[in-house]
Amino acid sequence: MVTIEQLYEVFLQHPVITTDSRDCPKGSVFFALKGENFNGNKFAMQALERGCAYAVVDEPIDSGTDERILTVDNVLIALQQLARHHRRVIGLPVIGITGTNGKTTTKELIAAVLRKKYNILYTQGNFNNQIGVPKTVLGLRREHELAVIEMGASHPGDIEELVNISEPNFAIITNVGRAHLQGFGSFEGVIRTKGELYDFIRQHGGKVFINTDNPNLMGISQGLQLVPYSSTDRLVSCDPFLRFRWKDTEVQTNLIGAYNVDNLVAAATIGQYFGVSDKDICDALGEYVPSMGRSQFRKTERNRLVIDAYNANPTSMEVSLSGFSQMQMSSKLAILGDMKELGAVSREEHLNIIRRVRQYGIEAWLVGNEFAEALSCLGSESCSGVKSFADVESVKSYLVANPLSDRTILIKGSNSTRLHTLPDVL
Repeated sequence: MVTIEQLYEVFLQHPVITTDSRDCPKGSVFFALKGENFNGNKFAMQALERGCAYAVVDEPIDSGTDERILTVDNVLIALQQLARHHRRVIGLPVIGITGTNGKTTTKELIAAVLRKKYNILYTQGNFNNQIGVPKTVLGLRREHELAVIEMGASHPGDIEELVNISEPNFAIITNVGRAHLQGFGSFEGVIRTKGELYDFIRQHGGKVFINTDNPNLMGISQGLQLVPYSSTDRLVSCDPFLRFRWKDTEVQTNLIGAYNVDNLVAAATIGQYFGVSDKDICDALGEYVPSMGRSQFRKTERNRLVIDAYNANPTSMEVSLSGFSQMQMSSKLAILGDMKELGAVSREEHLNIIRRVRQYGIEAWLVGNEFAEALSCLGSESCSGVKSFADVESVKSYLVANPLSDRTILIKGSNSTRLHTLPDVL
């Protein structure tokens, strides 16, 4: 068996990691991960043939005496331990970020601000799980000065596992909300799991950037060194693009949704703590352009789209609808997709969203079985202005026969509903 120290010597000579045998840069190291429907061990020799210098496996490989095969007890654990070892060797400050909503946008905003002064490493996209975090950490180099590591969770213990890999010195939880309830069991389970980031800082030292407007976060912040911030009275306008106030400056952003004020103020606060000038903070936040279907506003040839279709849970759905209802735009339509992984409370949570739509008086198209079942429970209750569709393909077919024009359309749903494919037909 290869030790982590031996594996690290290999990594220093070959610092590019791959977990996909179809993507094997010359001289990289292939980690043969296993899952429910795949076994990377079976592709170890193929990875070597395609250019990898070494392959890390945890099952016997018919390779003769090929010294490029490195055997460990468990490939995933070895990847995580290697990342932790590397993080300790590099030793630079790490900001850990998690939260139910807004963590990826906030991470991007923090990175945009810190880049004005530092050479930073930050999580790309949403590679924030048990594989993505160690791969990100292994991207640390001596020339980096700061790292921003995003961590996601869908079960108790997930954040604890990830902080023990990234070992942050600073922490921020954007918020806690009703998401992944099937895995967490309850809203309280969400709070406890996100709070595992605070627990690490409490045990190992460091500082926490905290939104003092959030009672759930303040309630679990005992014994921590806090760097507080507040979004109260920061919003200037949001119609559709958000304008907010940082100190004496009003900053025009490319973001939509008043809920993003929290994310912007968090990034500004972190930038200020690390010595980024106020001008650079404001410039960075004004220049940032959202992507990946998060808080985007787009005009097509026929309609105005508010695209927030990367993911959805009851909390994010409610704030999106609230912001949409406040926009001073005509002919509004909300296309809403199912919210996944809510377990036993799924029907009630989908009912709550339907009731919220009716409260705001917004026309709505509801997409997916969860919404359809919730809608059927309303019985004789009035649901005028609400249409139900089985899936996104049904929506597209309807749009071909009944094209929309001059509408302001919110697109919001869990990623698996694939509502992110709708903008091209609107």
